[in-house]
Amino acid sequence: MTAPESLLSTIAQEQAWNREQMLEPVQAPRFHIWMYEAPAVVLGCSQRKFEEGARARLDANVELLLRPSGGGAVLTGPWMVSCSVVLPLDHPWVQGRLPDSYHGLGQLHVDVLAALGVPSRALPPAEVDATNTLTGATVPWACYGSLAPWEVVDAAGRKLVGLAQRRQRTGVLLVAGTLVTPPDWALLCAALDQPGDVAAMQRRTVDCTQLSATPPDAPRLAQALQVALSQALGVPA
Repeated sequence: MTAPESLLSTIAQEQAWNREQMLEPVQAPRFHIWMYEAPAVVLGCSQRKFEEGARARLDANVELLLRPSGGGAVLTGPWMVSCSVVLPLDHPWVQGRLPDSYHGLGQLHVDVLAALGVPSRALPPAEVDATNTLTGATVPWACYGSLAPWEVVDAAGRKLVGLAQRRQRTGVLLVAGTLVTPPDWALLCAALDQPGDVAAMQRRTVDCTQLSATPPDAPRLAQALQVALSQALGVPA
């Protein structure tokens, strides 16, 4: 299936969209689905000290960006479908404790993936610590190197969908990234000068091709997420 041009983007375009949505108070839900033609590395704001070295180690055609929110390094690319969801502060998805804000988006991904033949589950907070130990030592500098509440995993506890959020007085930004095909973890680990963590990243993550005999490609998953988010949030597709 060919990717819709409106969904293909660079990580700079995605980060700019995220910033712009939060400049004014969010009055109603909005979302965008993202796919990527080329790999890119996104560092959390607390990882600025790694930026210069990572830029020197990456090829010139691999984009590197420092995002305004925290968390670990993320590797985007053709193997990933992401979504950004912007919600008002009083939206039901973002009420309660901070980790609870992931529940609605995590479960939506589980349901979408199940309809596409990819089994998974959203990880309850009470199971995070035990599940983190199933696949060995965590990789603390990488977003996909450990688990958080309501992230989407397979039966073995490997991460399939990573979640992140940013809260401001204007609203809440939720972000999710699904691994559709095997990521180039060697590229990410080389950029952060952590080549020894490649095996751990491979052990701690899973993609759709490993969980289904007929896995969806990125455009098919993107379109399914577009429909599901439109219905769940009451936003025109």
